[in-house]
Amino acid sequence: MKTLLADDHPLVREGVRQVLAQLEPPVEILDAHDYPSLFARAALHPDLDLALVDLNMPGFVGMQGITQFRNRFPDIPLMVLSASESPHDIRHALEAGALGYIPKASPTTAMLAALRQVLSGGIYVPAGLDDRHAGRHPAAPAAGFDALQHSGLTARQLEVARLLAQGCANKAIADMLAMSESTVKVHIAAIFRVFNVSNRTEAVLAIQRLPQAP
Repeated sequence: MKTLLADDHPLVREGVRQVLAQLEPPVEILDAHDYPSLFARAALHPDLDLALVDLNMPGFVGMQGITQFRNRFPDIPLMVLSASESPHDIRHALEAGALGYIPKASPTTAMLAALRQVLSGGIYVPAGLDDRHAGRHPAAPAAGFDALQHSGLTARQLEVARLLAQGCANKAIADMLAMSESTVKVHIAAIFRVFNVSNRTEAVLAIQRLPQAP
């Protein structure tokens, strides 16, 4: 497995390297220290399994770099690694095409869980950031499952949508619901149409924006 780790702070790269070393199978780690070196490395290694990218590095500000990377390398899965825990930044990173967002303050166990979820084909959204800022314990990410009942989805599509919103990969959904992966894909395509979205990230965000039951 080949991962490109991009961060302009050597100490951060070394710490994340130690986390990546705990993944199975063993990870080959390539380094980049700014956006130009990130793009150069990605161009040389189109077989990357993952790009783990700091949100703010020399070369671009904020989401510009993430957007540029997605435009240039649409087939390379990308996760954001950032000191920011702003829900605004998280939402915009996912809307820009990131498959996950890891706050740098996350414990090792949370980082590993996030990495494994994305590498298995899922989407990772950090839980309870608003609660953490308010001094409360983090909660699970909100998803409007009650509102889903009125979304026009069939009963089977509702089950798939719930698991999709939790970041489950197609294979995991197929195993849990005892259906084939091709059937899962059919249901996900129907979910995309209902929510007028074009990818998994947009579908997850649309589901999570649904109102909660009082």
